[in-house]
Amino acid sequence: MTGFRDHRYFRELATLNLPADDYAVAGSGPLFARGWIDDPGDIDVIARGEAWKTVCRIGSLNRAPISGSAQVSLFHGHLEFFDEWFPPRWRAAALIDEADVIDGIRFIRLEVVEATKRMLRRPRDLAQLAVLAARRRPRH
Repeated sequence: MTGFRDHRYFRELATLNLPADDYAVAGSGPLFARGWIDDPGDIDVIARGEAWKTVCRIGSLNRAPISGSAQVSLFHGHLEFFDEWFPPRWRAAALIDEADVIDGIRFIRLEVVEATKRMLRRPRDLAQLAVLAARRRPRH
């Protein structure tokens, strides 16, 4: 597998030149960046400040169907930007500030990814929960 930055969606994200401290990749992105899954499906991004202002200037503001948070879709839905994440126990600013940094890009912490996928329980979420569980098991 090539580096995650070579994937079309991450190349699209890079073209936006967003301030690195104003967004974090969520959803399946943190698993893809670690090389644990082969396809992220799309890239979910939590954004604030200048990053949020930039995507709002480029795309149309809508309401996310699951969480009701503000959402902007770019690149034919390959990139989905949100002003908040779900479940609502996490604030966007904290998710961004406490994110893991991989190759200069912020990714929400794995425990947040896991909690979100446990809540959604879609087929792809269940498959990715199994990946997370397998990564936690000690290797002998």
